[in-house]
Amino acid sequence: MTSRERLAAALGFHEPDRPPHFEQMFELVGEAFGREFPTEEELVDAVGEQRQELFRRCASLYAQTVERFHWDAVLVWRPGAQSDVQYDFLRYLREYLDDSVPIGGFVWGSAISIDSVDDYMQFSVDLYENPRRLHSWAREMLDRAGEHARQLVEAGCELVDIANDYAFNSGPFISPQHFAEFSAPYMKELVQYVQGLGARVIFHSDGNLMPIMDQILAIGPDVLHSIDPMAGMDIKEVKACTHGRIALMGNVQCSHLQEGPRALIEESCEYALRHGSPGGGLIFSSSNTVFKGLPLANYEIMVNYLHQRFPG
Repeated sequence: MTSRERLAAALGFHEPDRPPHFEQMFELVGEAFGREFPTEEELVDAVGEQRQELFRRCASLYAQTVERFHWDAVLVWRPGAQSDVQYDFLRYLREYLDDSVPIGGFVWGSAISIDSVDDYMQFSVDLYENPRRLHSWAREMLDRAGEHARQLVEAGCELVDIANDYAFNSGPFISPQHFAEFSAPYMKELVQYVQGLGARVIFHSDGNLMPIMDQILAIGPDVLHSIDPMAGMDIKEVKACTHGRIALMGNVQCSHLQEGPRALIEESCEYALRHGSPGGGLIFSSSNTVFKGLPLANYEIMVNYLHQRFPG
């Protein structure tokens, strides 16, 4: 199967030849390829042929990542969304990569969440005394996010990762009732808007989401990431209540990937595959990102385990 076919099968709840694999971010390009992405400042400041050269540098790193680690899609994290340079690069990358590899981008700060609240004292007061202010703020974020998502799709994105953290390991950062009022309706509107543009939506949040899982189902994204085992998210339990409605991405425990040993990494891989892959609906990935400081060899253990489990 091609990457595009494999991903489509999994998202359609059919079993592909193997679960598709890619990561939200891969920050070990230096360790893997001996080269780094240009900085955001370099990308923003460059013009003409200099910018094209930096685009080639970025695109070649994505292409090498796809080839070496058998990724089935790419989410573009560099360049970021600081300027219109990202949209230009996405168009460039779509031409650079094999068309069988879908590409996507990120929408950050689109809802009231852990990431977007700066003053928790004022926020706590507003929850009870000034809900109108919070609704106004949520609408502003939604409008900005929708415009950014539209431009991502027009630039060639088939996947849009809406990334907000709604939960700690202990549970949601606000009560399910407050989430239903201040976050869920705006997220549902954004998800439906992006899907209406023809893109698939990945809904990202770390933490224990089980107390609001019914609301996430109602929001209706195509994929839920990261199924965080360190927060008690059991992919077997999550799949039981989401299968056929939302595909799952993640669950390979990042602390094991960072610290090892091999046995714990492989145990986490096996649990995710055994409970996530039957009937389709699984994108195999880490429970967050492949971040700086995580040993490259440990990530390779994870990738190799997938291909040993699904040979051919």
